[in-house]
This record gives sequence, structure tokens and C-alpha cells, in this order.
Amino acid sequence: MEEQKHWWKCSECGYMLQAQTPPEVCPGCDQKCVFVDATCYTPDCGGPQNPDPQIASR
Repeated sequence: MEEQKHWWKCSECGYMLQAQTPPEVCPGCDQKCVFVDATCYTPDCGGPQNPDPQIASR
């Protein structure tokens, strides 16, 4: 069974990636940043394979 990947968004530069856990260093800004879980958890935005558009647009 495949591990579920989540969407993560860097709180500094907004870089988004899909991974099981967020990285230590952001690939977008090369800094040690806080990552926000941007995974969609409702059917309205297509479920966990998609990022939540409200979080992604911030």
C-alpha cells in the first residue's frame, strides 16, 4: 500500500510540494522554514490528492 502524501506550503516563500512529511530545508527559498499542511480534506476541492485552494492562494 502506498503511503499517503500531503501537500505542504512554506510559510516564508509559499513554495508547495507533495510529500509524506515536510523537508527540513525549503527547496524554494533554501531556508529552514515552517511548513503548513495545505492538503485538501474535503470533497469540495477534490480530496487529499489536491491542495486546499484557500491555503494555496494565501
